[in-house]
Amino acid sequence: MKRKKGVAGVLLTIVSTLVAVLFLFPVIWALAVSFKKEGTAVSNAIQWFLPPYTAQNYPRVLFDSKVPLWLFNSVVIALVSTLLVVMLSAMAAYALSKIRFRGSGLVYLFFLIGLMVPGEATIIPLYIICNRLHLLDSYVGIMAPTIAVSMNMIILTNFFKGIPDELIEAAIIDGAGHGKIFARLILPLSKPVLVTVAIFAFMASWNNYLWPFLCAMDENIFTLPVGIPTFIGQYSIDYVVPLTASMVASIPAIVAYLLLERYIVEGIAMTGVKG
Repeated sequence: MKRKKGVAGVLLTIVSTLVAVLFLFPVIWALAVSFKKEGTAVSNAIQWFLPPYTAQNYPRVLFDSKVPLWLFNSVVIALVSTLLVVMLSAMAAYALSKIRFRGSGLVYLFFLIGLMVPGEATIIPLYIICNRLHLLDSYVGIMAPTIAVSMNMIILTNFFKGIPDELIEAAIIDGAGHGKIFARLILPLSKPVLVTVAIFAFMASWNNYLWPFLCAMDENIFTLPVGIPTFIGQYSIDYVVPLTASMVASIPAIVAYLLLERYIVEGIAMTGVKG
Protein backbone atom coordinates (compact mmCIF):
# COMPACT_ATOMS: atom_id res chain seq x y z
CA MET A 1 0.00 0.00 0.00
CA LYS A 2 2.80 2.38 0.95
CA ARG A 3 4.63 1.44 -2.26
CA LYS A 4 1.57 2.36 -4.34
CA LYS A 5 1.32 5.68 -2.56
CA GLY A 6 5.02 6.28 -3.18
CA VAL A 7 4.69 5.55 -6.90
CA ALA A 8 1.60 7.76 -7.12
CA GLY A 9 3.48 10.56 -5.38
CA VAL A 10 6.39 10.28 -7.82
CA LEU A 11 4.06 10.29 -10.82
CA LEU A 12 2.19 13.29 -9.42
CA THR A 13 5.49 15.13 -8.93
CA ILE A 14 6.59 14.36 -12.50
CA VAL A 15 3.27 15.47 -13.98
CA SER A 16 3.25 18.64 -11.86
CA THR A 17 6.80 19.44 -12.95
CA LEU A 18 5.93 18.96 -16.62
CA VAL A 19 2.86 21.18 -16.28
CA ALA A 20 4.95 23.84 -14.50
CA VAL A 21 7.57 23.74 -17.27
CA LEU A 22 4.81 23.99 -19.88
CA PHE A 23 3.41 27.11 -18.24
CA LEU A 24 6.86 28.63 -17.64
CA PHE A 25 8.20 27.96 -21.13
CA PRO A 26 6.77 31.17 -22.69
CA VAL A 27 8.42 33.19 -19.91
CA ILE A 28 11.73 31.36 -20.35
CA TRP A 29 11.52 31.85 -24.11
CA ALA A 30 10.80 35.57 -23.73
CA LEU A 31 13.71 35.96 -21.30
CA ALA A 32 16.07 34.14 -23.68
CA VAL A 33 14.96 36.19 -26.69
CA SER A 34 15.44 39.44 -24.76
CA PHE A 35 19.18 38.68 -24.67
CA LYS A 36 19.49 38.05 -28.41
CA LYS A 37 20.41 40.47 -31.17
CA GLU A 38 17.67 41.89 -33.35
CA GLY A 39 16.86 39.72 -36.36
CA THR A 40 18.19 36.47 -34.86
CA ALA A 41 15.40 35.66 -32.43
CA VAL A 42 13.10 33.93 -34.92
CA SER A 43 15.53 32.82 -37.62
CA ASN A 44 16.25 29.51 -35.91
CA ALA A 45 14.42 28.10 -32.90
CA ILE A 46 17.59 26.53 -31.50
CA GLN A 47 19.33 29.92 -31.44
CA TRP A 48 16.82 31.16 -28.87
CA PHE A 49 18.72 29.38 -26.11
CA LEU A 50 22.27 29.30 -27.50
CA PRO A 51 25.07 31.92 -27.35
CA PRO A 52 25.90 34.59 -28.26
CA TYR A 53 23.93 36.72 -25.82
CA THR A 54 23.83 40.46 -25.47
CA ALA A 55 22.46 42.80 -22.82
CA GLN A 56 22.27 45.83 -25.11
CA ASN A 57 18.50 45.49 -25.49
CA TYR A 58 17.83 46.46 -21.88
CA PRO A 59 19.72 49.80 -21.96
CA ARG A 60 18.01 50.54 -25.26
CA VAL A 61 14.57 49.87 -23.80
CA LEU A 62 15.27 51.72 -20.54
CA PHE A 63 17.09 54.78 -21.90
CA ASP A 64 16.23 55.15 -25.60
CA SER A 65 12.48 54.68 -25.46
CA LYS A 66 9.41 55.77 -23.52
CA VAL A 67 9.29 52.56 -21.50
CA PRO A 68 10.40 54.31 -18.26
CA LEU A 69 7.58 56.85 -18.70
CA TRP A 70 5.06 54.10 -19.42
CA LEU A 71 6.38 52.18 -16.41
CA PHE A 72 5.85 55.26 -14.24
CA ASN A 73 2.32 55.68 -15.59
CA SER A 74 1.52 52.03 -14.92
CA VAL A 75 2.88 52.16 -11.38
CA VAL A 76 0.99 55.34 -10.49
CA ILE A 77 -2.28 54.15 -12.00
CA ALA A 78 -2.00 50.67 -10.48
CA LEU A 79 -1.08 51.89 -6.98
CA VAL A 80 -3.73 54.61 -6.80
CA SER A 81 -6.38 52.30 -8.25
CA THR A 82 -5.46 49.57 -5.78
CA LEU A 83 -5.62 51.95 -2.82
CA LEU A 84 -9.04 53.24 -3.86
CA VAL A 85 -10.37 49.75 -4.62
CA VAL A 86 -9.36 48.40 -1.22
CA MET A 87 -10.63 51.44 0.68
CA LEU A 88 -13.99 51.75 -1.08
CA SER A 89 -14.63 48.00 -1.28
CA ALA A 90 -13.85 47.54 2.41
CA MET A 91 -16.15 50.37 3.48
CA ALA A 92 -18.99 49.10 1.29
CA ALA A 93 -18.47 45.54 2.52
CA TYR A 94 -18.55 46.65 6.16
CA ALA A 95 -21.79 48.55 5.61
CA LEU A 96 -23.45 45.58 3.89
CA SER A 97 -22.25 42.96 6.36
CA LYS A 98 -22.37 44.70 9.74
CA ILE A 99 -24.74 47.68 9.51
CA ARG A 100 -28.43 46.86 9.31
CA PHE A 101 -30.36 49.15 6.99
CA ARG A 102 -33.38 48.78 4.75
CA GLY A 103 -32.52 47.68 1.24
CA SER A 104 -29.11 46.19 2.03
CA GLY A 105 -30.13 42.93 0.36
CA LEU A 106 -31.09 44.75 -2.83
CA VAL A 107 -27.76 46.59 -2.85
CA TYR A 108 -25.89 43.31 -2.48
CA LEU A 109 -28.02 41.79 -5.26
CA PHE A 110 -27.16 44.78 -7.45
CA PHE A 111 -23.46 44.05 -7.03
CA LEU A 112 -24.03 40.36 -7.78
CA ILE A 113 -25.85 41.25 -10.99
CA GLY A 114 -22.87 43.41 -11.91
CA LEU A 115 -20.75 40.26 -12.09
CA MET A 116 -22.96 38.99 -14.90
CA VAL A 117 -22.23 41.98 -17.15
CA PRO A 118 -19.03 41.59 -19.23
CA GLY A 119 -16.66 44.51 -18.97
CA GLU A 120 -16.55 44.81 -22.75
CA ALA A 121 -20.31 45.53 -22.79
CA THR A 122 -19.74 48.74 -20.85
CA ILE A 123 -16.88 50.09 -22.97
CA ILE A 124 -18.99 52.36 -25.19
CA PRO A 125 -21.01 53.90 -22.33
CA LEU A 126 -17.80 54.42 -20.35
CA TYR A 127 -16.14 56.10 -23.32
CA ILE A 128 -19.10 58.43 -23.85
CA ILE A 129 -19.23 59.36 -20.16
CA CYS A 130 -15.48 59.99 -19.92
CA ASN A 131 -15.57 62.01 -23.13
CA ARG A 132 -18.36 64.25 -21.84
CA LEU A 133 -16.56 64.68 -18.52
CA HIS A 134 -13.30 65.49 -20.37
CA LEU A 135 -11.51 62.60 -18.67
CA LEU A 136 -9.96 61.04 -21.77
CA ASP A 137 -6.17 61.20 -21.98
CA SER A 138 -5.86 61.48 -18.19
CA TYR A 139 -4.92 59.32 -15.24
CA VAL A 140 -8.38 59.77 -13.75
CA GLY A 141 -10.07 58.56 -16.92
CA ILE A 142 -7.92 55.43 -17.05
CA MET A 143 -8.35 54.64 -13.35
CA ALA A 144 -12.06 55.34 -12.88
CA PRO A 145 -13.52 52.16 -14.45
CA THR A 146 -11.06 49.90 -12.60
CA ILE A 147 -12.15 51.17 -9.18
CA ALA A 148 -15.76 49.96 -9.27
CA VAL A 149 -15.37 46.17 -9.26
CA SER A 150 -18.14 44.07 -7.70
CA MET A 151 -16.00 41.01 -7.05
CA ASN A 152 -13.73 42.76 -4.54
CA MET A 153 -16.68 44.03 -2.53
CA ILE A 154 -18.34 40.61 -2.53
CA ILE A 155 -15.16 38.88 -1.34
CA LEU A 156 -14.78 41.32 1.54
CA THR A 157 -18.49 41.19 2.41
CA ASN A 158 -18.41 37.42 2.75
CA PHE A 159 -15.30 37.62 4.90
CA PHE A 160 -16.67 40.36 7.16
CA LYS A 161 -19.80 38.28 7.74
CA GLY A 162 -17.56 35.67 9.36
CA ILE A 163 -16.34 38.13 12.00
CA PRO A 164 -18.44 37.58 15.16
CA ASP A 165 -21.01 40.29 15.81
CA GLU A 166 -20.21 39.99 19.52
CA LEU A 167 -16.90 41.77 18.92
CA ILE A 168 -18.67 44.72 17.31
CA GLU A 169 -21.35 44.81 20.01
CA ALA A 170 -18.66 44.86 22.71
CA ALA A 171 -16.92 47.74 20.93
CA ILE A 172 -20.20 49.67 20.70
CA ILE A 173 -20.79 49.15 24.44
CA ASP A 174 -17.32 50.60 25.06
CA GLY A 175 -18.40 53.71 23.17
CA ALA A 176 -16.78 53.07 19.79
CA GLY A 177 -18.53 54.29 16.66
CA HIS A 178 -18.61 52.54 13.31
CA GLY A 179 -15.61 54.51 12.08
CA LYS A 180 -13.43 53.41 14.98
CA ILE A 181 -14.74 49.83 14.80
CA PHE A 182 -13.95 49.69 11.09
CA ALA A 183 -10.45 51.17 11.45
CA ARG A 184 -9.29 49.49 14.66
CA LEU A 185 -11.16 46.19 14.67
CA ILE A 186 -12.32 45.10 11.22
CA LEU A 187 -9.28 46.14 9.19
CA PRO A 188 -6.64 44.53 11.48
CA LEU A 189 -8.62 41.27 11.53
CA SER A 190 -8.93 41.34 7.74
CA LYS A 191 -5.30 41.94 6.82
CA PRO A 192 -4.78 38.75 4.73
CA VAL A 193 -7.95 39.14 2.68
CA LEU A 194 -7.29 42.86 2.19
CA VAL A 195 -3.84 42.05 0.82
CA THR A 196 -5.38 39.44 -1.48
CA VAL A 197 -7.90 41.93 -2.82
CA ALA A 198 -5.11 44.49 -3.22
CA ILE A 199 -3.02 42.06 -5.27
CA PHE A 200 -5.97 41.15 -7.49
CA ALA A 201 -6.78 44.84 -7.99
CA PHE A 202 -3.13 45.68 -8.71
CA MET A 203 -2.78 42.90 -11.29
CA ALA A 204 -6.07 43.80 -12.95
CA SER A 205 -4.97 47.42 -13.31
CA TRP A 206 -1.40 46.50 -14.30
CA ASN A 207 -2.51 44.14 -17.08
CA ASN A 208 -5.46 46.21 -18.27
CA TYR A 209 -5.18 46.86 -22.00
CA LEU A 210 -8.52 47.51 -23.67
CA TRP A 211 -9.71 50.52 -21.68
CA PRO A 212 -6.32 52.34 -21.46
CA PHE A 213 -5.93 51.72 -25.20
CA LEU A 214 -9.24 53.47 -25.89
CA CYS A 215 -8.86 56.18 -23.27
CA ALA A 216 -5.23 57.22 -23.82
CA MET A 217 -4.42 58.83 -27.16
CA ASP A 218 -1.25 60.66 -26.14
CA GLU A 219 1.84 58.42 -25.94
CA ASN A 220 2.87 60.21 -22.77
CA ILE A 221 -0.22 58.79 -21.02
CA PHE A 222 0.26 55.22 -22.27
CA THR A 223 0.62 52.37 -19.82
CA LEU A 224 3.00 49.49 -20.49
CA PRO A 225 0.41 47.12 -22.02
CA VAL A 226 -0.58 49.88 -24.46
CA GLY A 227 2.93 51.12 -25.19
CA ILE A 228 4.78 47.85 -25.73
CA PRO A 229 2.89 46.86 -28.94
CA THR A 230 4.04 50.14 -30.54
CA PHE A 231 7.48 48.55 -30.94
CA ILE A 232 6.03 46.16 -33.52
CA GLY A 233 6.33 47.50 -37.06
CA GLN A 234 3.55 47.51 -39.62
CA TYR A 235 5.30 45.29 -42.17
CA SER A 236 7.87 43.45 -40.07
CA ILE A 237 7.92 41.92 -36.62
CA ASP A 238 11.04 41.72 -34.47
CA TYR A 239 10.25 40.13 -31.14
CA VAL A 240 13.45 41.19 -29.37
CA VAL A 241 12.54 44.71 -28.26
CA PRO A 242 8.87 44.01 -27.37
CA LEU A 243 9.86 40.97 -25.32
CA THR A 244 12.63 42.91 -23.60
CA ALA A 245 10.09 45.57 -22.66
CA SER A 246 7.73 42.82 -21.49
CA MET A 247 10.43 41.45 -19.18
CA VAL A 248 10.91 44.92 -17.69
CA ALA A 249 7.15 45.28 -17.29
CA SER A 250 6.83 41.97 -15.45
CA ILE A 251 9.38 42.78 -12.74
CA PRO A 252 7.15 44.94 -10.45
CA ALA A 253 4.30 42.42 -10.55
CA ILE A 254 6.60 39.49 -9.80
CA VAL A 255 8.28 41.33 -6.92
CA ALA A 256 4.91 42.32 -5.44
CA TYR A 257 3.65 38.75 -5.62
CA LEU A 258 6.79 37.26 -4.05
CA LEU A 259 6.72 39.75 -1.18
CA LEU A 260 3.03 39.19 -0.43
CA GLU A 261 2.67 35.51 -1.34
CA ARG A 262 2.01 34.43 2.26
CA TYR A 263 -0.84 36.91 2.65
CA ILE A 264 -2.35 35.89 -0.69
CA VAL A 265 -2.50 32.21 0.30
CA GLU A 266 -3.94 33.08 3.71
CA GLY A 267 -6.49 35.43 2.20
CA ILE A 268 -7.70 32.93 -0.39
CA ALA A 269 -7.97 30.22 2.28
CA MET A 270 -9.84 32.51 4.68
CA THR A 271 -12.34 33.70 2.07
CA GLY A 272 -13.19 30.08 1.38
CA VAL A 273 -14.04 29.37 5.03
CA LYS A 274 -17.55 30.33 6.11
CA GLY A 275 -18.68 31.12 9.65
